[in-house]
Amino acid sequence: MKFKVKDMDIATGGILIVILNHNDATKLDLHSGDRILVKAKKSSITCILDISESDVAVPEGKIGLFEEVLDRLGIHEGNLVEVSFTGKPESVKHIREKLHGKRLSYKQLYHIIDDITHDRLTDIEKTYFVAAGFSNGWNIEEIVDMTQAMVETGTKMKFKGIVLDKHCIGGVPGNRTTMVVIPIIAAAGFVIPKTSSRAITSPAGTADTMECLAKVELPQEKIKEIVKKTGACIVHGGSMNLAPADDKIIDVENPLSIDAEGQLLASVMAKKYSVGANHVLIDIPMGKSTKANTWDKAKRLRKLFEKIGKRLDMNVKVIITDGTHPIGNGVGPVLEAEDVMAVLRNEILAPSDLRKKALYMAGILFEMTGKCKKGKGYQMATEILDNGRAYKKMLDIIKEQGKQPMPKLGEEKYYVKAKKFGHVTEINNEIIAKVARIAGAPTDKGAGLYLNKKPHDVVKKGELLYTIYAESKFKLDLAVNFIKKNSGFVIK
Repeated sequence: MKFKVKDMDIATGGILIVILNHNDATKLDLHSGDRILVKAKKSSITCILDISESDVAVPEGKIGLFEEVLDRLGIHEGNLVEVSFTGKPESVKHIREKLHGKRLSYKQLYHIIDDITHDRLTDIEKTYFVAAGFSNGWNIEEIVDMTQAMVETGTKMKFKGIVLDKHCIGGVPGNRTTMVVIPIIAAAGFVIPKTSSRAITSPAGTADTMECLAKVELPQEKIKEIVKKTGACIVHGGSMNLAPADDKIIDVENPLSIDAEGQLLASVMAKKYSVGANHVLIDIPMGKSTKANTWDKAKRLRKLFEKIGKRLDMNVKVIITDGTHPIGNGVGPVLEAEDVMAVLRNEILAPSDLRKKALYMAGILFEMTGKCKKGKGYQMATEILDNGRAYKKMLDIIKEQGKQPMPKLGEEKYYVKAKKFGHVTEINNEIIAKVARIAGAPTDKGAGLYLNKKPHDVVKKGELLYTIYAESKFKLDLAVNFIKKNSGFVIK
């Protein structure tokens, strides 16, 4: 049956949805949630059906198409399309099997990942997929298969020779080691194309921070050109279609506040595999507010990452680091960018903890390549940082990606002071991150906080612990109100 297209002038955010008038749906014996095949002159796609009870929204004889469907079919208002019923994707059956605890094959996982990538599943179906993995777990074969399926259903980038990469599983505010490690490694002549994420629940992701210095949303061909010239890049991976199912799965996980172990492993390794990395360093911060909040969890993740690396023919090294408190002085895009550049410029007041951790990680990467003997990597990395080669390399990367004017630090500020004399015994990562986000980070690049004290420091009553920065008084007031219950600092 043919229908005339009505442009709904609304985007769904990805899912392919069409709307029929209730009378037309009844004639065709179609129901809300059914899959229907929509055929245009040159192409056809499977969409999810919604039904309009109002003749005003979608009158009889017309079909309402959302922007994603119009774009995929390359059609416009008034064009004719043919509609026919089609069954649910085969992947729905596989999701149901996983819910019952069955192990899925590569072919079955590929069907699911491909349908997620191409928006053929409803939010409910994707949620059940995530829930099935969370409840029943994934064995090592399934994780490897899921990783490969994520890679195969997206785009891939290949570079010749030794290709390095690093990743941190997160949970520590201010942990911007990537932006120090990358220029150190590239300055030594290695290739290290870094695709990074934006913040989801943190005050800043690497992409948010790098965006204060350079453009991070770049087409794949431009990125290849940058890597060819400089040996490196620090860009937003979400704009490159690398393992795109991963981002769609994360969108489902976030409202549920779950992070299934198997999907975390597949997510990280798929992104590395997509850029052809053959030497990968994984940082697992361990602390009570991180994903690995016990030694047992951290060691289990390390073992799984290394196993998956072997299956994918990648040299994977995993380190377990201190995730009990923030790293660096700044929390929030601008403040973190300033920390990074201070370290690269070898400034006296640059955060020593950020410098030390970045050198440690760069040193391990050097040793993984055989570039230097075991135990000598830290020294090699230090020389490259101290002689200014890493800073020069960072300037080259910024120039090639497109230098951006540094956003201004928020002008609204509030000083958080110690209420008593003592030692700083703890800085709560979750509270510090929450304060920075309430103040506006990462959306407001100039929002965040600057830490004046670190764990083990002695403080006097009335001494400055940290400064909150915001771009509006309203957001600053919200942050100040939040810390009245708990500043995030424990002083004993």
